[in-house]
Amino acid sequence: MLLFDQLVKRRGARTVLDHVGFEARPGRVTAFLGPNGAGKSSTLRILLGLDRADGGSALVGGSPYRSLRDPLRTVGSILDGSGAHRSRTARAHLAWVARSNGIPRRRVGEVLEQVGLADAGGVRVGRYSLGMGQRLGLAAALLGEPEALVLDEPVNGLDPDGIRWIRGLLRRHADAGGTVLLSSHLMGEVAGLADDLVVIAGGRIVKTGTLAEVTAGFGGLEDAFFALTGGGDGAGR
Repeated sequence: MLLFDQLVKRRGARTVLDHVGFEARPGRVTAFLGPNGAGKSSTLRILLGLDRADGGSALVGGSPYRSLRDPLRTVGSILDGSGAHRSRTARAHLAWVARSNGIPRRRVGEVLEQVGLADAGGVRVGRYSLGMGQRLGLAAALLGEPEALVLDEPVNGLDPDGIRWIRGLLRRHADAGGTVLLSSHLMGEVAGLADDLVVIAGGRIVKTGTLAEVTAGFGGLEDAFFALTGGGDGAGR
């Protein structure tokens, strides 16, 4: 389980996260929704040990990410694209990630096949399209066969076929008992995939619950989203 407990983050006099608390549970797809600048990326970065909170905690299976012995075997993530150097091939990039985390090299070919890049593994990342870069980022996230996936805008740059593919992959991961936490601006995709929703605005959680609970009394998820967030841009990213 991914647990966020009263997270506080400040940048100067500005409060970016104001006692943010929620959980993403095994066997469920949890969608983290909010306007640009609401605090989604800051929350995920703290979870993954890329930033520090000024208060509260974010735990992966009861432990801080930085204390995990084999982090890529526990949680795989996409935050800022593939993270690969443009001059490297996809295969070389994944081989380095696998080697640095004690993951068998055979997993490189397996994940390239899994994300549809088997024929492009020898191509330099600088020649990849945005969608191919997203697939490569997901391949890196899957290398360690992690229990949890944390994905920031995972369908960015994907064509309709790619969006359908990733929807199926994430659904299967959750149905097999894994945890999926994703952020997205695509309300239609979220409505068709998520079990649970967490809505943030201005650095504060404004609503959590199942899809049915969050949208109750509204015409659908989009109407609920704008009503709950006020259509604003939030306080900070």
